[in-house]
Amino acid sequence: MTDEVAKLRVQYSNTPLTEEEARAAGSPMHLFQKWFDEAIRVKSYEPNAMTLATATPDGVPAARMVLLKGLDLERATFTWYTNYESRKAQELDRNPRAALVFWWPELERSVRVEGSVERLSTADSDAYFASRPLGSRLGAWASAQSRPITSREALERQAAQVEERFANGEVPRPPHWGGYRLHALRLEFWKGRANRLHDRLLFERDSKSSDHDMQWRMTRLQP
Repeated sequence: MTDEVAKLRVQYSNTPLTEEEARAAGSPMHLFQKWFDEAIRVKSYEPNAMTLATATPDGVPAARMVLLKGLDLERATFTWYTNYESRKAQELDRNPRAALVFWWPELERSVRVEGSVERLSTADSDAYFASRPLGSRLGAWASAQSRPITSREALERQAAQVEERFANGEVPRPPHWGGYRLHALRLEFWKGRANRLHDRLLFERDSKSSDHDMQWRMTRLQP
């Protein structure tokens, strides 16, 4: 099995990042939007899926998949929602920094994002929660995310109890559920190239720039 894994290999195309490099200087968020739109256009499976990496204050990392639910090009922010009592939320509360990774294999592209994180306002979380399908709203009440449970049947019983509780169809946002916003400080765009000579463009935000006048420094990295 080890030999079979070692032999797994994909040869990437040789499509360059030349056009993106010229176009994106000073505007990494607009390049992200372009790539994201193209991922949707080629029907990438859940194009808004992203790895969210957090760490404890003493540096123990953890990563999981979540869904991007908001993007602000001007403020360079990325938004998602979760249970505030989950492991990732507890780690973000103690160490409000995170990294995101997007992977679109159909396009041979990946984007890494790093930055500081804050909770969304109650109003913003309420507004998004109200837009969710009924089943998703009920699920937010039914699951004590990241907590142990004895069986799948026990989880389904919890879900049934929640469904009965909110039988009138009015499902308010649970106080333990809401959104986070990451303020990007670094974005790296990766494009697969032949012979593992991949293209990498790193954008770092100038620490002296304001939210209203962002300045970015672009660096090409070796693969």
